[in-house]
Amino acid sequence: MVKNILKIFLFGALLLGTPQLTLGNSAIEIIENEISNIAVSVNESVLHVTGANGQMLYIYNVAGVRVMSFKVEGPDKRYELNLQKGCYIVKVGKVVRKISIR
Repeated sequence: MVKNILKIFLFGALLLGTPQLTLGNSAIEIIENEISNIAVSVNESVLHVTGANGQMLYIYNVAGVRVMSFKVEGPDKRYELNLQKGCYIVKVGKVVRKISIR
């Protein structure tokens, strides 16, 4: 009798511990069909941005504070960044890149 109760308990625990598939709206949306032609690179303190004409460009420090922002005016632009040496995050459109000013 005790063995049967133990078997039922273990079977129930196994069922409760099994991952379940739930259907519903996901909080995360993955967009795969959107191809971005935006390129961001840096050499010394010159930021080179291509393919972002008309978009806003934001630069954040590693603490998440926005230190610079401007609108990209042209398909191929270079910007001299007057920032201290260190790591920064560049966001233009949906593209986010880490850069290092040396």
